[in-house]
Amino acid sequence: MAHSNDEIRGVLVQSGSDRLLLPNATVAEVLSRAPVVAMEGMPEWLPGNIDWHGWQVPVIAFSQLSGQGSDVAPEKSKIVVLKNLDGDERLPYFALLTPSFPRLVSVPRDGLLADATEQELPVGVQVRVLLGDETAVLPDMETIHRMIQQAIAQAA
Repeated sequence: MAHSNDEIRGVLVQSGSDRLLLPNATVAEVLSRAPVVAMEGMPEWLPGNIDWHGWQVPVIAFSQLSGQGSDVAPEKSKIVVLKNLDGDERLPYFALLTPSFPRLVSVPRDGLLADATEQELPVGVQVRVLLGDETAVLPDMETIHRMIQQAIAQAA
């Protein structure tokens, strides 16, 4: 399927009642099963990590992080491994729990509208958007990355 330069490839990932819209380039791999190993002293939204290609990758439950509900249990979830694009060599990846496989979408450059109905956005949400007739959230990847770093540092 070809796409034009007027479109951006994205991935919709279900998390609780929200759908996260992520650039396709951030997705490293989608795993149907991976054992999540609990880490001592972590907040509820960071249930543990997975061993992925030699990396210990922290796994987050986005809906819990953002205070929007709870995700499915890690043992029943798919795991989306994301590249951390800020160049942090100590934490180059993190992962999201999701109940289903992500969906690839083409986003027209002028087809994404910010939803300004919400005064205060949840933690970890950069903006809510309308994508055609669907709503989604753009996660604030920098904030999420910083929260993961802080949780790991406090537990150490």
